[in-house]
Amino acid sequence: MWSLKVLERALPATRGVRVAFASSAAAAVPAFGGVRLNNLRDNDGAHKRGKRLGRGIGSGKGKTSGRGHKGQKARSGGSSGRGPGFEGGQTPLYQRVPKRGFNNKFATPMETVNLDKLQLFVDMGRLDASNKITMKEIVDSGLVTCSRVKHGIKLLGNGSQHLTAKLDIEVSQASESAIKAVEAAGGSITSVYHNRLALRALLKPHKFETLPQPARPNPKKLTYYTNYEKRGYLSPEIQVKKALANASNSE
Repeated sequence: MWSLKVLERALPATRGVRVAFASSAAAAVPAFGGVRLNNLRDNDGAHKRGKRLGRGIGSGKGKTSGRGHKGQKARSGGSSGRGPGFEGGQTPLYQRVPKRGFNNKFATPMETVNLDKLQLFVDMGRLDASNKITMKEIVDSGLVTCSRVKHGIKLLGNGSQHLTAKLDIEVSQASESAIKAVEAAGGSITSVYHNRLALRALLKPHKFETLPQPARPNPKKLTYYTNYEKRGYLSPEIQVKKALANASNSE
């Protein structure tokens, strides 16, 4: 690092540098007591005042405020608020093309469970194949997250070749391949309807002082749960099997 004395010897033009530094430092610090809280301020030029618009021709931005005469950009909000897809006021492309599909507000999507995953949880001991498996046991085992079960659980037949356990399972719906695979392994499957209240009472019975009575399916869903091919719990075949089982247990 070059000192000021060395610079003065090498460059005669720098002999007044120390005087300039000293004078600027003296000007920066007030002579009446140094830097205090009441004399702190920004450096000169650090703060620039904003330009006031529409305050006369002498301001430089008067009358039209720099926007020119008429036109969309001269209007309030005319130069902002136009998002992606704006085409100058004409109907944009995404509104000119026809719509496809719709969202059915009456849909009741089911949470799906595959047979191979069901067999895996039986092998791990998280599901007991010797007892009836309902949707509560499926949720309690961690196979399905409780918060995702909004309308019920549907059993699918994916991975049916891995199913070896004899299961007595009760879900909201089941596919044809799942029904064949479960019954081929010696088990049984029943499709039972639960409305939102009954489903919550099944999954979280500790939330209720008195459990509500299960509701019958509405007319649209009654056809499904009275059909034996779907293994509906209201079908005559299932009702007869249930009555015979209750009679044998009572004896």
